[in-house]
Amino acid sequence: MRAITQESPGGPETLVWGEVPDPVAGDGEVVLDVVASAVNRADLLQREGRYPVPPGASEVLGLECSGIVSEVGPGVEGWQVGDEVCALLAGGGYAEKVAVPAAQVLPRPAGVELAAAAALPEVACTVWSNVFMQAGLRSGELLLVHGGGSGIGTMAIQLAVRAGARVATTAGSAEKLAFCRELGADITINYRDEDFVEVVRAAGGADVVLDNMGAAYLPRNVAALAPDGRITVIGMQGGVKGELDIGALLAKRGSVYAAGLRGRPVEGPHGKAAVVAAVRAHVWPDVEAGRVRPVVHTRLPMARAADGHRILEESSHTGKVLLVT
Repeated sequence: MRAITQESPGGPETLVWGEVPDPVAGDGEVVLDVVASAVNRADLLQREGRYPVPPGASEVLGLECSGIVSEVGPGVEGWQVGDEVCALLAGGGYAEKVAVPAAQVLPRPAGVELAAAAALPEVACTVWSNVFMQAGLRSGELLLVHGGGSGIGTMAIQLAVRAGARVATTAGSAEKLAFCRELGADITINYRDEDFVEVVRAAGGADVVLDNMGAAYLPRNVAALAPDGRITVIGMQGGVKGELDIGALLAKRGSVYAAGLRGRPVEGPHGKAAVVAAVRAHVWPDVEAGRVRPVVHTRLPMARAADGHRILEESSHTGKVLLVT
């Protein structure tokens, strides 16, 4: 099969559309003929050599995909050849075929075109596991989403609004902020010329913060918290080592969580199978009803994955960048 390959870490130009061996379905796995994958920030880090592949995972980039089941491995129940699905991956999505644990596969939501379904697994699983399963966002609370125009941000806004929460979000352009308001955000903040701490504090403070920046935003996120607030860190765009004011956190009875998705085991109480099952139960009905939708910025041929990476590096996108086979 053909897949995006890379001989050594580097810039987008190191991504090459080449040939690799076909995957084979192992115990509990299915093989998908990939229709589309999507570009995630983690892919950029892996391309640069800063995000190691979990043991046993494919070296090929790509943390989600949509496609058609073409092979069913031993011990798999509930899926058969020909099913239209999407899947959460530990790697391997930038390819014509991928093997994936059956527990990480989701049916294509009714009403969502198969290629567009590739925009859903990573963002839905990330938001649901962090904002709802971990931080416990409730109706009436205020969620602060950093990077509201991103794939994660657009999903977080929709799911929080659906849950009855208020949403404050940051973005770097008037166009992105306007789109966030269309999705239901109550408070929109241009981080280039506004202080999100002041704005959020004026609104009573954030009960939950979904943060993709990491170290750079840690002190300010604490400052923006409401009493009993929870910060959940899902990214490191602003660095990996920050300073935490324990006194400020104690005064607010606050909590800081950091939770990745890719490196979790498949099974277990916090495993990917449990997250996928929760997303299927709690998110998929709203996707199928049209209350939550994938937001797609653009589609590119998978051979042009390098261009997709450049779009994310420029932060010129709103929603997901898809790579179509």
